[in-house]
Amino acid sequence: MSGTATGARALGWRAAWRIARRDLNAGFRGLRLLLVCLFLGVVTLATIGSLTASITSELSSRGQVLLGGDVEVAMTQRQASPAEHAELARLGRVSDTIRTRAMARRALPAAGAPDAVLTELKGVDPRYPLYGAVTLAPGTYAPLVADQVVIGRALADRLLLRVGDTVRYGEAAFRIAAILDVEPDRVGEGFTLGPVAIVSLDGLARTGLIQPGALYETKYRIRLAPGRSPEAAIARLKAKFPSAGWEYKDRDRAAPGAVRFFERMGQFLSLIGLAALVIAGIGVSNGVASYLAHKRGGIATLKILGASSGDISRIYLLQIGAATAAAVLAGLAAGAVLPLAFIALAGDLLPVTPGIGIHPLPLMTSAAYGALIALAFALPPLARARALPVAAQLRSGVEQRVRIDRRTALLVAAAGSVVVALALVTAREPLFAAAVLGAIAAVLLVLLGIGALIRRVAARLPRPRRPLLRLAVANLHRPGAQTVALVIALGLALTLFVTLAAIQTSLKTEIDGAVPQRAPSLFVLDIPSESRERFDDIVHAAAPEAQMNVVPSLRGTITAYGGTRVADLQTLPEGAWFLRGERGVTYADTLPQGSELVAGSWWPRDHAGPPLVSLDREAARILNLKVGDRMTVSVLGREIEARIASLRKVNWDTMGFNYVLVFSPNTLIAAPHSLTATIDVEPRHEGAVSRALLGTFPSASIIAVSEVLGQVRTILDQMATAILLSASVAILAGIAVLIGAIAAGRQARTYDSIILKTLGATRGQILAAQALEYALLALVLTALALGLGTLAAWYVITGVFEFHWSPDWIVVLSTLAAGAVLTLGIGLIGSIPVLSVRPAQALRRL
Repeated sequence: MSGTATGARALGWRAAWRIARRDLNAGFRGLRLLLVCLFLGVVTLATIGSLTASITSELSSRGQVLLGGDVEVAMTQRQASPAEHAELARLGRVSDTIRTRAMARRALPAAGAPDAVLTELKGVDPRYPLYGAVTLAPGTYAPLVADQVVIGRALADRLLLRVGDTVRYGEAAFRIAAILDVEPDRVGEGFTLGPVAIVSLDGLARTGLIQPGALYETKYRIRLAPGRSPEAAIARLKAKFPSAGWEYKDRDRAAPGAVRFFERMGQFLSLIGLAALVIAGIGVSNGVASYLAHKRGGIATLKILGASSGDISRIYLLQIGAATAAAVLAGLAAGAVLPLAFIALAGDLLPVTPGIGIHPLPLMTSAAYGALIALAFALPPLARARALPVAAQLRSGVEQRVRIDRRTALLVAAAGSVVVALALVTAREPLFAAAVLGAIAAVLLVLLGIGALIRRVAARLPRPRRPLLRLAVANLHRPGAQTVALVIALGLALTLFVTLAAIQTSLKTEIDGAVPQRAPSLFVLDIPSESRERFDDIVHAAAPEAQMNVVPSLRGTITAYGGTRVADLQTLPEGAWFLRGERGVTYADTLPQGSELVAGSWWPRDHAGPPLVSLDREAARILNLKVGDRMTVSVLGREIEARIASLRKVNWDTMGFNYVLVFSPNTLIAAPHSLTATIDVEPRHEGAVSRALLGTFPSASIIAVSEVLGQVRTILDQMATAILLSASVAILAGIAVLIGAIAAGRQARTYDSIILKTLGATRGQILAAQALEYALLALVLTALALGLGTLAAWYVITGVFEFHWSPDWIVVLSTLAAGAVLTLGIGLIGSIPVLSVRPAQALRRL
């Protein structure tokens, strides 16, 4: 039987749509799995993309306010000279600010209040702020006088302070004029270790904190004169002061660190969402195959009446297209609304509060992904259905192996290529995106191959004696078996369970266990360089067991390396974070703690020759430098060219003082600088050490490591939560694939169930056989999932976070077992409808 009437005219798209619309159930019955799978993937991508776009666009649109000007010029440990300041003033209106870390102390002790709190103390001039407004509670902001301070609400709560109370900084006392509600340039200031307090520049001078060598940052914000562009202004300053070592920002990149973080996090989560959509695509394929299996009678009837294979393709492609459009539109609608709910729940966790708006680009990208994935995974089952002749369509209980035609294969390949190209073009880091997509493809291919291998091995195994076990093994390779789809679904779900458990437990172990054991108790900043011996005496008097590491502390900017000027680079080399702005530098006559010499030699203690520097080994690799090459570093506005004398392996996880650059002492010892120290003491002595040091060195800042770890833990918890939420969508997609595989094989299983019931099998025996089938698959896949999931988690922990690999294997294995039981239960629940079919009723339909 040919399946088509001779000379029949092909249906047009309009006629095909009329047939498709009449045949399509109003509730998309039969295509609901396709709807669910596509909705999950599209809503994840749309939500992540919209939220990332909302935050980054808000950061960009409020650039002048967040930066505090059109252009910002920053420098550390010094202020601009009169000539430099005059040049800045030629560009427009200038506002001067100085920011430093300082200890805030109550003038009078109070029960329940700590002795001192580390804060960010900011001195401002009368022109501050150039853009935006400072909001106070109560009152309206006006330029501060020398004895006034405005403090953040967090500082008021920790020191139990109110408006009118007195607080001390360094050698000066200040009256609290108001509580700070909104600091307009808060995001542009970057990361802080404590609450903020604002004083006038005269008030800051009273504290005695701004001394030669002290660690402070000076920023000059410029409100440009009309007609001047930020780019031209910065270019002029760079040409005028090429070796000043200044850092520049403009209103278009007011908070580059925040923008980079959210763009990278958004890209990472978007790739997880894309993985979920690819996984969902397998569910789409199963859903379409199941739907077309139920439509075999209708397809055969249409062919008998003269419909061609092309007509069949058009009719059912239109139905699938209508379901795809509904799923994509629903996903886009939810993806546009969900960011608003997330923003409301996040509250103050976000650096800015994004405005309400629709972001077309991420929505269009998500829609394109959804449509392309649907096309790529729906075409193969549709091609097989249209290629079956009428006789084969009517013999629905017999498996028909039909290969897809070349045109379909090319269309699928084209759709997949466009998905990959779209992911790479829209990615901030295309190489990273390509690596993630390659890993996803590799895992899918591995699971595909294992599924085919299981099916082949099951067909060649000796027949077990036990009937239920024999039936379970036969189910793995019988005609119509969905073994490959089940392997992919179960394997992906179990792999994700292992990956998430290993990442979370390894992070928890690293933060809660390993780091505190290696970390010092206190960091002390801004110790006068001439008071080293006095510092040691005070600490040992308060805590005789104390162990200290005291190092000189300066700030410097790498301006050239190996003959290359950093200012001439269009983009920084991958991983060269140390070229971005100023970094800590020091000098030492011996190899610093936490470092291992791997190349070259250390200079002698009495070295008096040309400047030498020791460089971190990883930094040397990134910059393609070796021992003997030269580097130029700007320190306090002076460029210093030094020869690389050695390379070091720096153990960054020790939480001690780790520097990319360590100079020979004769290079920097004459420069104004302060000392920085780590102190390791017993917890009971921490308070005594802090009080003794602040009593003698009021300009010093003391950082409790526990507070730093608390902030790190909070950030990592937030990142882990975001990863968990995104990965949960992939797990749901994997479960949807499992349900789809069960639905696709339902007709064959129904037929088997009827025959078994007719021969006397009970429902319990049939269900037990299916449970054994799924258990056999789960048994094989748990080992695979453990390997793949462990490998993925290991890469994230060691490659992305650069932590030690230390998962809790009990939790990982328990999660794997729970995941296997969960997926097994879902598979059995999906089989219950098959058992409820009555033989007589079903046989009349066959």
